[in-house]
Amino acid sequence: MPWRGPHRRSDLKHLRVSKKRATMAGSAVVALVMAGVTFQTANASEATPEFTVKSLTATAAGNLASTLDESLGGDAAGSYYDATSKALVVNVVNEQAAETVRQSGGKARLVENTLAELKSARQTLTDKATIPGTSWVVDPVTNKVVVTADRTVKGEAWSKLSGVVEGLGGKAELKKTAGEFKPLIAGGDAIWGAGSRCSLGFNVVKGGEPYFLTAGHCTEAVQSWSDSQGGGEIGANEGSSFPGNDYGLVKYTADVAHPSEVDLYDGSTQAITGAGDATVGQTVTRSGSTTQVHDGQVTGLNATVNYGGGDIVEGLIQTTVCAEPGDSGGALFAGSTALGLTSGGSGDCSSGGETFFQPVPEALAAYGAQIG
Repeated sequence: MPWRGPHRRSDLKHLRVSKKRATMAGSAVVALVMAGVTFQTANASEATPEFTVKSLTATAAGNLASTLDESLGGDAAGSYYDATSKALVVNVVNEQAAETVRQSGGKARLVENTLAELKSARQTLTDKATIPGTSWVVDPVTNKVVVTADRTVKGEAWSKLSGVVEGLGGKAELKKTAGEFKPLIAGGDAIWGAGSRCSLGFNVVKGGEPYFLTAGHCTEAVQSWSDSQGGGEIGANEGSSFPGNDYGLVKYTADVAHPSEVDLYDGSTQAITGAGDATVGQTVTRSGSTTQVHDGQVTGLNATVNYGGGDIVEGLIQTTVCAEPGDSGGALFAGSTALGLTSGGSGDCSSGGETFFQPVPEALAAYGAQIG
């Protein structure tokens, strides 16, 4: 069963945007993560570029990917950032689309499965294999839907899941993780309420007033927050969305510092100047109140995770960053850009696992807020 109880920690005196601790943890579950970093696939071939491949930052690669998605339409089949060569790799299904990618400075890659086919495979999984303890995400590196089952999926459930995946042929592959998918109530800096602890994600502004974002499974469980266990209220919930999404908005009710920065737990902070979308292959950092600061890579976007008990969340960022209970709601960021809020995952920071994050831009848009 998913753990939702309180996770106790020592009081924190200063509240600022916390380090995101991905409860859905990251790098240690090698079986799951390796596909996201090898940049190889059995059913795809690299096309020889006729133009110079541009050297790009992850942010610039993400911007180029968005532009190419619009121009290529159904001929595009996903993309990812190759951090080693600093190039954007774009999957396409025909040579004409490949030429467009090369002319734009990207690295074209001819693949078998279209995004429409992969989307159809995801829908099949939703219709036939909605099983607690599972997740699935389109992996542009393998050009497949990667389905992951945690340790609770066994017996009839495993047989059902493996049968559905097998029926999808070359459009999907099934993997197993040693951990258990669960939301991690417990958080950057710690925030406390009703005997539970989460992490503050990012300070934001709405209508000129100060608020902060955290995980929706935290705001569903707790209505009023303090910056120390048993301390006075500093904020009260104004919005909450979970399951389906995993974000919540808390309005500051006390006169406390609320800088637009993330605690790095070494006496310093990272200024946050805006929010953006993550890119597959991008290196990211999480800050949270249990495990503090950890790095990893983005391995998938628009992931679906079934935490059990009817708690299914869609549209998540999948990463190799580790996290543990109490990191929930904490910040995922790259440099000064806010990317996600820690939702949940499997494993821990000693054994590894996968961690999932709610994208920040979606939460900001839902509440009409912005990074302060």
